[in-house]
Amino acid sequence: MFKDDIMNRLYHLGGILLRPCKHFRTRSFPVSSPLRQPNKMAQSTNGEYESPRLNGWDKVPRPFLIGVAGGTASGKSSVCAKIMEKLGQSEVESRQRQVIIIGQDSFYRNLTPEEHHRAVRGNFNFDHPDAFDLDLMIRTMKDVASGKTVEIPSYDYVKHVRENTGQLAYPADVVLLEGILVFYFPELRQMFHMKLFVDTDPDTRLSRRVLRDIQERGRDLEKILHQYTSLVKPAFEEFCLPTKKYADVIIPRGADNTVAIDLIVQHIQELMRPNRNLKRQRYNSDSIVGRPH
Repeated sequence: MFKDDIMNRLYHLGGILLRPCKHFRTRSFPVSSPLRQPNKMAQSTNGEYESPRLNGWDKVPRPFLIGVAGGTASGKSSVCAKIMEKLGQSEVESRQRQVIIIGQDSFYRNLTPEEHHRAVRGNFNFDHPDAFDLDLMIRTMKDVASGKTVEIPSYDYVKHVRENTGQLAYPADVVLLEGILVFYFPELRQMFHMKLFVDTDPDTRLSRRVLRDIQERGRDLEKILHQYTSLVKPAFEEFCLPTKKYADVIIPRGADNTVAIDLIVQHIQELMRPNRNLKRQRYNSDSIVGRPH
């Protein structure tokens, strides 16, 4: 009981809000440990890796799909980058990576001439579900889940067009898909084995978006603020924020929340490297650690 009480305090002090999730346990695991040890697992005919224990599972899903949602400029990409870094994957050559990141923004659909004209004027809502090529996104993620090498589209945010060539994503053990609406589409949401929601103060998100759009996309301040107040903010409240309820883990303050990210990394390490010699134990924290109401 003493151990469970300490763990609960650490969760709340770190600002990580948890919902009961069949994948999540409060066990410590060395952050510096390697991501996985392939010689300790055998691959079955359906592509999954067999393990004697995984929080009650007999098989570890391969790849392990993680959805990372949150409002515009909430820090989704930074959280994913931190996870990559702490798993020792940032400097690994793309073909050899065990963890990859895919951005939902890559799947913006091609615009009609009239929509493109509106986009140039800052009047097209890229935060609306209709802005995405859902069929392509689902088809690509199904291929990723099947362990195939896929081509991820590239989108030009300045010209508002999908480029002719994309980027190859090779099979990996862990795949993070990050975007504002990754939990909005049921068929996509159901594919994730873990769902993270990056929860950042609206003023912080706005200031980050202003800086990003000015520095990276060459937009003027007046157009950015108009687009935010008339399109981005209403879309967040209507489409993105309600999907927060689907999250297994809510991360306040984004990448600044190092305690939360460390716990997530430890959990991923445990999922990817089950220990044959350990038996499933019942922890009181399995049932009492939950998201505060």
